[in-house]
Amino acid sequence: MASAFNYASKYQSKLCSADQAARVIKSGDWIDIGMGAGFPSLMDAAIARRKEELRDVKVRGYLIFNPIQMVESDTERKHFIYNSWHMSAYERKLFDRGLCSFCPMVFRNLGAYYTHFLTVNVAMLAVPPMNAHGYFNFSVANASARAVLDKADIVILEVNENLPWVYGGLDECIHIDDVDMIVEGEHGPLPSLAPTTASAEEMMIAEYVVQNMSNGSTLQLGIGSLPNAVGQMLARSDLRDLGVNTEMLCDSYLELYKAGKVTNRMKNIDRYKSVFGFAIGSPELYEWARENPGVVTYPVSYCNDPGNIGQLDNFVSINNCISVDLYGQICAETAGMRQISGTGGQLDFLEGAALSKGGKAFICMTSSFTDKHGNVQSRIKPTLMSGDVVTDPRSLSFYIVTEYGGVNLLGCTTWERAERLISVAHPDFREGLIAAAEKQGIWIRSNKR
Repeated sequence: MASAFNYASKYQSKLCSADQAARVIKSGDWIDIGMGAGFPSLMDAAIARRKEELRDVKVRGYLIFNPIQMVESDTERKHFIYNSWHMSAYERKLFDRGLCSFCPMVFRNLGAYYTHFLTVNVAMLAVPPMNAHGYFNFSVANASARAVLDKADIVILEVNENLPWVYGGLDECIHIDDVDMIVEGEHGPLPSLAPTTASAEEMMIAEYVVQNMSNGSTLQLGIGSLPNAVGQMLARSDLRDLGVNTEMLCDSYLELYKAGKVTNRMKNIDRYKSVFGFAIGSPELYEWARENPGVVTYPVSYCNDPGNIGQLDNFVSINNCISVDLYGQICAETAGMRQISGTGGQLDFLEGAALSKGGKAFICMTSSFTDKHGNVQSRIKPTLMSGDVVTDPRSLSFYIVTEYGGVNLLGCTTWERAERLISVAHPDFREGLIAAAEKQGIWIRSNKR
């Protein structure tokens, strides 16, 4: 009881209002805010109230779904300069308004960026209430949290009564001895993702992916309607004993678990455990993760590590992209110079799947799209367009899937890649792509038309 009393005393000594905690922010500081459900809304509002006293405060975060008051209060970016590692739909709108800059990264290395290179004057994160042993849990916003807090000069925790305590295998908690300030207050519902409806083309893509999976596969699903379609189709399939190793835990995994598909018993490491870096989804998803020994969180330095992924036999990664060129270069994050999302863990899982015995990485897209002028465009292009960012280099491209099928590019020559990619392009664009491939010197006489 004495130790519990000491922790309670330490808690009270560090407890303060959000406005008091916000006083530690100085002009020119670099501050980091928790991602996703770990967003510290009370601290954000309190710092925004100090706007006129501050200049050139640089803020880093990612996958934020709540309005960021520091940003919304300063449309000229004189006081707060917001920067995102990976954009949510909300952050994308901020980017379009000129209120968000982008930080390129490879997700598994994000913690190492902080450890070795970055300055963090103040870090703040929303967490569940402290337990009897003096620990705060990173809940469904683990990802890179510990690395950020370890680098910070000042650590502020905002207690969010709605966050679930989630068991973990590594760096999922921080002790009160390592915390400088604690803030309490009422919070709204945790962020959730609205259900998405897959198109007929996306369902065809999902069908191809599911047909190329096997019992006992360990699964990683990206964000969006297409990975969700794969999850829905898997739930109705005959596949069994699936495992989970993912950066983002979403409702598709919960549906698979409820359908009896997820057991994790065939995993070579972390058996019987669904491993994830962060979670965004429904209230039911957060409750599934709450104190569940079968659903555990690790930092992305672990769950996105290709070396760890490669130990999992039959690992399957499923992600979206925006466009692919005939060399196999994949753009999954920009439309020209407009930032759409980020690299995230897509590159991590491509590498990991290639190392896995029986592993497969599916990069999925519809073969065409209609632009804002009503013109139909091919997503498979001779070369990436001006401004398009290469998310995945051609040396790592694996399966590319459209509604016309899938092709494996690993180990292929340039002319084989062109032939295979054109075979899954929309038929209306194939002849034009062949002509471009011939001009680019990556088409040979024996290629199939």
